[in-house]
Amino acid sequence: MRQVVLDTETTGLEPDQEHRIIEIGCIELIDRKITRRTFHQYINPERDSDDGALEVHGLSRQFLEDKPLFADVWEDFVDFIKGAELVIHNAAFDVAFINYEMSRLADAVGKLEDYCAVVDSLEIARTKHPGQKNSLDALCKRYSVDNSQRELHGALLDAEILADVFLLLTGGQVDLALGEREVGRGADSGDGYRLLPEDRRPLLVIEASADEIERHEAKLSEVERASGGECIWRRL
Repeated sequence: MRQVVLDTETTGLEPDQEHRIIEIGCIELIDRKITRRTFHQYINPERDSDDGALEVHGLSRQFLEDKPLFADVWEDFVDFIKGAELVIHNAAFDVAFINYEMSRLADAVGKLEDYCAVVDSLEIARTKHPGQKNSLDALCKRYSVDNSQRELHGALLDAEILADVFLLLTGGQVDLALGEREVGRGADSGDGYRLLPEDRRPLLVIEASADEIERHEAKLSEVERASGGECIWRRL
């Protein structure tokens, strides 16, 4: 059985307001085991991100300007997910964005659901843990999944974390597939679960541009004046 755990980052919350996908991350599972196969792509949205979205993912328009358009990568993306069971946390959000991107293509390519089945891990969590918080962060805490590297959201990192959570949420199998060594313990061991550091891909570090640093310093000076010299960030 082939499953693909997926996450996206976007410029905002509403495709109806022409917000776009800027990053797709996918992790492959075979027979409920994590394999080494992934799909990861940054995408040029041809627009700015909302301030709130930018605070979440940290991917500036300047960083994304030289990345391919969705039209340039969608065939590779569909080839990766085609025929699989797609696992998404709050699936309605990501599916709406992917279908919006597909609707913008020159050729009529249908919808995501035409290529694969979709499973919403949020709905599974709500059924299993009614009345409790079931965000990805809350589930990481509940199942002792290490998300310490998640200072900013990133589609591939979030997909990796969701894969760990999904396996524990639905049965506890967290081995790597195809003869790879074991990277964690099941939820029933009583010791919790932690993905080994060497199995985590390094986070992308995006350095601030000279313009961003200059605007940051200008904002701190503004705070300094308004607070009578009590700008805590300057003291730090």
